[in-house]
Amino acid sequence: MAKFGEGDKRWIVEDRPDGTNVHNWHWSETNCLEWSRNFFTNQFSNAVILSGEGNLFIKINKVEKLEGEAYVNVRKGKIIPGYELNVSLSWEGEAKDSEGKTLLKAEGLVDMPYISDENADEDPEVRVSVKDEGVIGKTLKEAMVSKGKGVVLEKVRVFVEAMAKGGPCRDELESKKVAPKSKSSALPAVVVESSKVVKEKKKVKTKEGFKTITMTEKFSCRAKDLYEILMDENRWKGFTQSNAKISKDVNGAISVFDGSVTGTNVELEEGKVIVQKWRFGSWPDGLDSTVKITFEEPEPGVTIVNLTHTDVPEEDRYGNATVVENTERGWRDLIFHRIRAVFGFGM
Repeated sequence: MAKFGEGDKRWIVEDRPDGTNVHNWHWSETNCLEWSRNFFTNQFSNAVILSGEGNLFIKINKVEKLEGEAYVNVRKGKIIPGYELNVSLSWEGEAKDSEGKTLLKAEGLVDMPYISDENADEDPEVRVSVKDEGVIGKTLKEAMVSKGKGVVLEKVRVFVEAMAKGGPCRDELESKKVAPKSKSSALPAVVVESSKVVKEKKKVKTKEGFKTITMTEKFSCRAKDLYEILMDENRWKGFTQSNAKISKDVNGAISVFDGSVTGTNVELEEGKVIVQKWRFGSWPDGLDSTVKITFEEPEPGVTIVNLTHTDVPEEDRYGNATVVENTERGWRDLIFHRIRAVFGFGM
């Protein structure tokens, strides 16, 4: 992920003298690191986890550490959040006996080493530690894991949704969406009617908000070998290091990347073509894309793969506008490049 302030200067336009970015046409980039620190502080400071259940009292004290980067890019109202954060929270617990006497007070940390926009649809790793590793200390730690982890993740999800809506830029973006009403009431009837026609035309526009990914890759292998790799769940597990279930029959189900992607086989011709329906778990309900992979073998031992991935939504269910970019990177880095590296098919 590009660091804040280091984007391609051809796409980031300098501020106007009057400070106006007309219609948000140009990229505007806002550093959200301090905003993120304040957001997490407000969410977690003195958050109660247990208040006497099982004679245990646990709460999160404060944000001890928040490092990394966070920013929001906006162009023409399109929000593109970016963040990679390492967050550490301090917590304290107290165990009492049946008479209310304190048995032990303990302190610990909740570490989330990687909260990233690239994994916005997945919960981050949460590590809980305690300084006192005695019996009661471990009991407090286990209670923090079982009761506190869900609370922590829910608050992280709130942050993810807030960034998807623009973070500190949200209020400004919402205000720009409000159109002035005074002039519209004075428009001539003809103009009003024409505006209705324009709106109707926009409604019938097909596939608005979707993109197509195309990619051509070259491999040093036979076409049938590459076909078999892409249709064999054990080889998928090998080169992706994740669980996979792949039917070899038309209309059969597929599930790859630990279930993050599911779908069905539409058309299969060994060594020639694979057509599948793909759906990512983070996409809005009811959306499916189509993956078509064709294999050409211009000479023995050389295979050219042509990928066409259609109907990829521009945004996921959380409003993140990096779906197309992440999907394209996934094909290139997590599938094609991994196949070359694991099976030695590089040219």
